[in-house]
Amino acid sequence: MTDRTDRGVLAGVIFAVLLAQVLLYPGVDRLVRRLGATTDLNASMWFLAAEFGAFVVFAGVWGVLSDATGRRTPFIVGGAGAGGVLYALIAWLPGAVSLPFAGVLVLRALQGGATIAAFSLAMTMLMDLGGGHGKNMGAAGIAIGSGTALGAPLGGQLYEIQTTLPLYVASALSLVVAVAALLVTDRAPSDGRSGLAATVSGLKQRPTLGVPYAFGFIDRLTAGFFALVGTLYFRETFELGPGETGVMLALFFGPFALLQYPFGVLSDRIGRTAPIVVGSVLYGLTVIGVGQAPTVTIAGAGMVLTGVIGALMAPATMALVSDLAGETERGTAMAGFNIFGSVGFLAGIIVGGTVAGAFGYPVAFLVAGGTEVVLAVLALPGLLRLEKPAEGAVGG
Repeated sequence: MTDRTDRGVLAGVIFAVLLAQVLLYPGVDRLVRRLGATTDLNASMWFLAAEFGAFVVFAGVWGVLSDATGRRTPFIVGGAGAGGVLYALIAWLPGAVSLPFAGVLVLRALQGGATIAAFSLAMTMLMDLGGGHGKNMGAAGIAIGSGTALGAPLGGQLYEIQTTLPLYVASALSLVVAVAALLVTDRAPSDGRSGLAATVSGLKQRPTLGVPYAFGFIDRLTAGFFALVGTLYFRETFELGPGETGVMLALFFGPFALLQYPFGVLSDRIGRTAPIVVGSVLYGLTVIGVGQAPTVTIAGAGMVLTGVIGALMAPATMALVSDLAGETERGTAMAGFNIFGSVGFLAGIIVGGTVAGAFGYPVAFLVAGGTEVVLAVLALPGLLRLEKPAEGAVGG
């Protein structure tokens, strides 16, 4: 296949993985009740946290293995296939054998550990392509944004039909991903690799990766925050059902999806610093604003603005990982980015849920958005030092 064709297939893989994941968000409180939970906020928090905790544990494993073996495709196919089976088991097993909710969380963690192989390594295969890191990460970004943009409203409508239906649709999507991944040429670099120890050692020699990792952490923290706290905020504050909540989430993910690619190309031309820093500051302020909105209309407008700003900074952050990683370290480098991102998502769920439960939704939004602003200010000196080599990598 050509780079362009492979780019399209890999973007489709990422799209389907994210679509499957986000289908569950709009009515997650209903879902956990159906699966045996006795609370809404706490059970929803742990149901989402179980998946992202597994992301943290396994993203690095799949990344290092793919770099060490010089293969990506088998891990994507196996991870997506196993994830599809586990999605279906989560939906079916509790009713079939009276599985307690703790058992559901175990299945959820296993599903997360399998799914992250498909997501992280599909992004890594995009890094392996030519054509410019901003363009390739823009394709990843638009796939992520499109999957989440469609997943939110579609998931809300599926919940209106049957509570476990989103899980079965997620299962089918994961199986489609396993088949689609077989169509892509595996371009994992194999020259000069010398095993796991050399790969990890090479990463340790690139501490500059800590800068995009930190932004990946905080950006995904706000995503995890919206997945749990934002969903319940819209449900309770504005008395929205799952379908309407899905539309509210789509107001963010729609512009986030549509603008990722052009903003990714823009970052190839102007560098990474301005999109990341300016975007992060404005993003944090708009997140705070959504939590203070007096009406659902104003909150919806804030979600649109948040999506536009998020699209400005996300592909530049991912492209910076590509700029800084060595050719044979890309799988581990992107896995590290996804680990930090998954820890951030996990923190957004747990910290956001805890703060919202203790102090209310406005304070929780203030903490999430304020953290983004503070990080952008603190990281500016490090980004400025990276600006020159980043542009050199882009130009090369």
